[in-house]
Amino acid sequence: MRIQIINGPNLNLLGVREPGIYGSESFDSYLPLLRSRYPDVDIDYFQSNVEGLMIDKMQQVGFSADGIILNAGAYTHTSVALHDCIRALKCPVIEVHISNVHQREEFRHHSMISSACQGVICGFGLDSYRLALEALIESRK
Repeated sequence: MRIQIINGPNLNLLGVREPGIYGSESFDSYLPLLRSRYPDVDIDYFQSNVEGLMIDKMQQVGFSADGIILNAGAYTHTSVALHDCIRALKCPVIEVHISNVHQREEFRHHSMISSACQGVICGFGLDSYRLALEALIESRK
């Protein structure tokens, strides 16, 4: 099984960016733990602050991967382009957020991409990625 994780803008700053909201662990330190917990799953990782590069990556892997775990960051709330890309892909996409976006600012309560995704997981910290991975694994059974 091959899963692509894609993180959007500012998620390269995990561990230092607003630790009260996002925690103090970087994604680079979390990813090896996730990979070791699921040794039979090939987990690829990509992060970009650029919307077009995220779309390019999804188009590159979205017809061969078994699933995409997408934390689009702030693009979640603004990007029709990401929505359209997700709809065009063959593989399922799960939208993930580290924080519970519904407990935050009003503008974060609406996602432009949720309706194109298989599901949405939010509010469980970095463990949201594991929960999304579990969902993709279970959907293959």
